[in-house]
Amino acid sequence: MRAFVIGNAAIDETISVDGLPEPGVSILGRIVSRDLGGKGTNQAVVMARGGLETTLVSATGDDFRSATICEQLAQEPLDARLSRLSGISTDFSMVLTTPDGENANVTTTEAAEALPLDVAMKALGEAEPGDFLVMQGNLNAATTEALLKSGRERGMVTVFNPSPLRPYFDRLWRFIDIVFLNESESLSLAGSTGQTAAETLHGLGIRQVVLTAGTNGAILSTSGGDFVHVPAVKATAIDTTGAGDTFMGAALASAAHRGGVLDARAISHASAASALTVARRGTRRAFPSRDELAMIFAG
Repeated sequence: MRAFVIGNAAIDETISVDGLPEPGVSILGRIVSRDLGGKGTNQAVVMARGGLETTLVSATGDDFRSATICEQLAQEPLDARLSRLSGISTDFSMVLTTPDGENANVTTTEAAEALPLDVAMKALGEAEPGDFLVMQGNLNAATTEALLKSGRERGMVTVFNPSPLRPYFDRLWRFIDIVFLNESESLSLAGSTGQTAAETLHGLGIRQVVLTAGTNGAILSTSGGDFVHVPAVKATAIDTTGAGDTFMGAALASAAHRGGVLDARAISHASAASALTVARRGTRRAFPSRDELAMIFAG
């Protein structure tokens, strides 16, 4: 199997604060890390470290952040295809993290939204039926819809992470096989959480729904009626940045080792992987290594 991740590449700048700011209040912070990030890139890195052949298609500007992204991606076991666009700033995220591990993110999407559709389509020309097409909410509406539609027509397994939330998502559900989302996203998109939310999303045509709930674990719901709850793996949370991306990437990589079947074992593996991420500072540097993922998947 192979995964084609079409999404954003960014630099995450993490600032440690005592508490998240209230409107109109200035607070002090301390820079604790500057790391490779972006939801698409995060998920691709974890999948690749998990042994899944992965192609990342993304766009950056032509600036110092772009150079950093290229340097760090070159260290990962994936096929990175970056379009460097002139006159555009490379995307970055400002991450505020508190002592208890909670965070708030502000992300720019100028480069991601400018990703040339023909570049992404060219990459999909290499896909085989059953390969994963993995996308998030950072690209523009027309590109996202066109790529998901193309993936469905090619017989790929289309996987979507609806983050950040965008008003055009209603147009996408009919092209999506699997969706990963957290409780906040579930409330916004389905008006509920848990099994009720999963049933709503199944009604839109989505075959499998994975709903993460932090320390309350995760559920995997299949349109045929199967519903599985997997407990969270206990961890001391230091920084939750990238935990959801680790979960999704590890789940898909685990499934790929069994022919692409997303099951309770894959969700259990994903929980163990994300527990490692939240116990570390940063984004890419906090992800499980290839050896750590291999040990998790062997269990």
